[in-house]
Amino acid sequence: MRKTNNKLRTIAKTTISTVLASSLILCAIIGFYYVKLPDKFYLSHDGSISNFEIDTFFNISADAQKDSTEALAVYNDDGSDNEVDLQLFGMFSIKRAELERIERPLLIPGGMPFGIKILTDGAIVTELGNVEGESGFVTPARDAGVRPGDVVVEVNGFRVQSNNDVADALQAEPNKAELLLIRDNAQLVIEVTPVRSVHDERFKIGMWVRDSGAGIGTMTFIDPANNTFAGLGHAVCDIDTGLIMPLASGEAVRVYISDVAKGYSGAPGELCGTFLSHLTLGQIKRNTASGVFGISDSSAMENSDNADIELIPVEMAFKQEIQLGAAKLLTTVEGNSPREYEVIIEKIDFNDNNQIKNMVIKVTDNELLSNSGGIVQGMSGSPLFQNGRLIGAVTHVFVNDPSRGYAIFAENMYRETLEIAAQADNENSPLNCEGGVR
Repeated sequence: MRKTNNKLRTIAKTTISTVLASSLILCAIIGFYYVKLPDKFYLSHDGSISNFEIDTFFNISADAQKDSTEALAVYNDDGSDNEVDLQLFGMFSIKRAELERIERPLLIPGGMPFGIKILTDGAIVTELGNVEGESGFVTPARDAGVRPGDVVVEVNGFRVQSNNDVADALQAEPNKAELLLIRDNAQLVIEVTPVRSVHDERFKIGMWVRDSGAGIGTMTFIDPANNTFAGLGHAVCDIDTGLIMPLASGEAVRVYISDVAKGYSGAPGELCGTFLSHLTLGQIKRNTASGVFGISDSSAMENSDNADIELIPVEMAFKQEIQLGAAKLLTTVEGNSPREYEVIIEKIDFNDNNQIKNMVIKVTDNELLSNSGGIVQGMSGSPLFQNGRLIGAVTHVFVNDPSRGYAIFAENMYRETLEIAAQADNENSPLNCEGGVR
C-alpha cells in the first residue's frame, strides 16, 4: 500500500511539474507575441475576421466571437475603427489590437530606377576642423559646442542653406556668429567667435556643411487616387553623418541603367546609370525613415519614352496577409525596363518599432544572381509581390550575403503617401489661402 501511495505521489509531482512548465512556456510565448505583434491592422471593408491569420511560427488568429459587436465580422457602416482579439492557437488571448477598415488601395507598381535630387532645409554640418589665424590653429565651432549632424538654419539672423550662405553671413558680421541650429528635432542657439584666416583673410569658424544630395533608387508605387508616389523604402541620409537629410525641396527623374557592379560577400554591388533630367517623375515632398515620397508628374509617366511601363494598378496586401515563401521582385538591372525575378520571404517581423526591416528576403532567381549577385545599391524601393498583390519593397542588402536583404511593408509606405495627399489638400484649401476664405 505504501509503495502505491509513493508511486501516486511521484506521478502527481511529475504532472504538476509538467503543468507548471507548460504554463511558463505558454506565458513566455504569449508575452513574446504581446511585444512583437502590432497594435493596429488594416482590413478591407469586405474583409472577414474569420479569415484573419498571421503567418508566424505559432498560429495567430483573430476571434470575432469574443468581441462585443458583429461589426468585426462584417462592414461597419459608420466607418468607425474596431478592435480585434488576437489569439494563440485560437484559444489563448494575446492582446487586443486596433482594426481600421479601409478601401483596399489600388497602386501602380514601379520597379523603374529613378534619380533623387534633394536640397536640404538648412545646411548640414558634416565636419569640424581647424582655422589658422594670427594666433595659430583654433577650432571655434567645435569649442562652442557645434556637432557634426547639426543643421544650421540661420547665421546672425540670415537664413542659410549652403556653405556659401554661411560664409557670406560670417563676412557680413565678422565680430560674432550666432547660429540657430536644429539638433535632435529641437532648436538651439550657439554663439561662435569667427577667426580671420591667414590664408585668404576671410572670417571662418572651422565648419563644413552640405546642402544637397543625389543618388539612384527604385520607384515602389504610384497611387492614382491622389497622384502620390513612394520610393526607396528608406531615408536619404547624409553620407558623413548618417542622419536623415532634412528636405527643403526635391525632384525625382528617370534614370537609364547602363551597368551593374556585381555584389559579393563583403562588397555590396551597385546600379550604375545616367540621370534623364528631362523626364521628371515628380516633386519629392518628404524624406523619411520609410523612403522618399512626393507628387507624381502624370504627363512624364505617359511620355513615349516610358512606354515600357505598364500603368496597371494592383491591390496592396495588408501586412497580416503576407506569408513566408515564394514572392516576386520587380526591378531594373538594364535600361529602364523593370522585370520580375523570383525571391523567397524568409522572415516576417510585425513589431511596430521596426518600420523598415519588416521582412527578410532571399533572391533565388538564377538570372538576377548571375547579373548582379542578388540585391545591389540602387535596388532599394523595388516592389515585391505575392499572390498578385503588392506586399512591400526592398530596403537593404546583407553585406555578407548579397542574395539576401531586408524589405519594408507596402502599407508603411502607403501611410506616408496618405499624409502627403492630406497635406496637399490642406495647402490647396480656400481656408488656407492668403486673405481668408474665398
